[in-house]
Amino acid sequence: MSEVETRTIAKVSWRLIPFLIVCYFVAYLDRVNVGFAALTMNKALGLDAEMFGFGAGIFFIAYFLFEVPSNLFMNKFGARKWIARIMISWGLLSGLMAFIPQIAAATGISQEYTFYIIRVLLGLAEAGFFPGIIFYITLWFPSVYRGRIIASFMAAIPLSSVIGAPVSGLLLGLDGTGGLAGWQWLFIIEALPALVLAVVVLFYLTDRPADAAWLGDDERSWLATRLAAEAQQRTDVQHFSVVQSLFNPRVLALSLVYFGAVACNYGIGFWLPQIVKAFGLSNAQTGFVTAIPYVVGTIGMVWWGRRSDRLMERKWHAAIALAIAAFGIGISAYLPDPTMKMIALSVGAFGVFGVLPVFWTLPTAFLSGAAAAAGIAAINSIGNLSGFAGPYAMGYIQKATGSFSGGLLLIAGCAAVAMVIVLLLGHDHSLERAPDQK
Repeated sequence: MSEVETRTIAKVSWRLIPFLIVCYFVAYLDRVNVGFAALTMNKALGLDAEMFGFGAGIFFIAYFLFEVPSNLFMNKFGARKWIARIMISWGLLSGLMAFIPQIAAATGISQEYTFYIIRVLLGLAEAGFFPGIIFYITLWFPSVYRGRIIASFMAAIPLSSVIGAPVSGLLLGLDGTGGLAGWQWLFIIEALPALVLAVVVLFYLTDRPADAAWLGDDERSWLATRLAAEAQQRTDVQHFSVVQSLFNPRVLALSLVYFGAVACNYGIGFWLPQIVKAFGLSNAQTGFVTAIPYVVGTIGMVWWGRRSDRLMERKWHAAIALAIAAFGIGISAYLPDPTMKMIALSVGAFGVFGVLPVFWTLPTAFLSGAAAAAGIAAINSIGNLSGFAGPYAMGYIQKATGSFSGGLLLIAGCAAVAMVIVLLLGHDHSLERAPDQK
């Protein structure tokens, strides 16, 4: 590794990754804080388990519909402007969740359907943010660094729950302040950072390395040359148009893998507060206990992603993580003891979050340019349909059986199927090596 490479990667990493972590932290918190609000919101709005599961998950139907167009717009207009647009719109709509009773009263629409409508609009607003950032990372980091970089960025997912779960639990205690319920304050307070960060994005992010005045001339030259050589290397193997990337069999298969991983993530994420609350804990206690699996998940994500980069191995790292997720979540369904259930769910969280950064090295190894923007968005949008299916299935099964066990077994099965697909697909490691190392 040359001195200019070390210096460039360090400078780009420190400039971009901490800020992107903060942005995604806020995005993910605004997406899943409905799970904590549900502890008191469901009763206030007259929602049963099935209604809540449908409303929590319908976000992802809208997300699915606008994901690919959003990423193509970002490729055309630049990350800085498009990410700022996304953050402003989702911040406003996330805050609007606090006023469901008032909106329902003013419009004559039931509180249930007002809940559904705002969740749909929130999905439309946030569509493109995550795959946009993954695509953005491909514009700044060579393949060999992406496992650890994506792991660092995606650590915002479990961190948002490590920090957000206790905070959300405490915010529920603001009942009656200013005439609003605690769940309403939760949505208002947790929406504000997105609006502030949207303004910062416009002034802080740089669209591409060629525009980076904060890099030295030799650093810009090295980075541009290396990324162009890697892109050419992929094109030499096979060039994909945007349409071809959307219907490529490998892209579709990876979408199914991601479907399984995301089913675990959101199936647990939206319902874990209610699972923990059933142990007989207060809202504040529920927040702290809910954070435990996410602490384990954060450690797993960062360590497993770095290990995959160090060994330059992707297939088995992804498959093993999915196997751990399936085992931990599946066994938790049979454990009535709260302590043992939380240990099993923490094991599952290691696998759920450990697979994510490794997974995203798979499509970025063979896609580049506009095809990468479209392909990544397609994988994310199809995979995130399980963000609807998982929570809704959990709610339906819980309502029908009075237990979360059946739902936990279902999403564990999704992880197991995803593991099998990863093993059958394999991975061409040569596409991730620097051209001068082949």
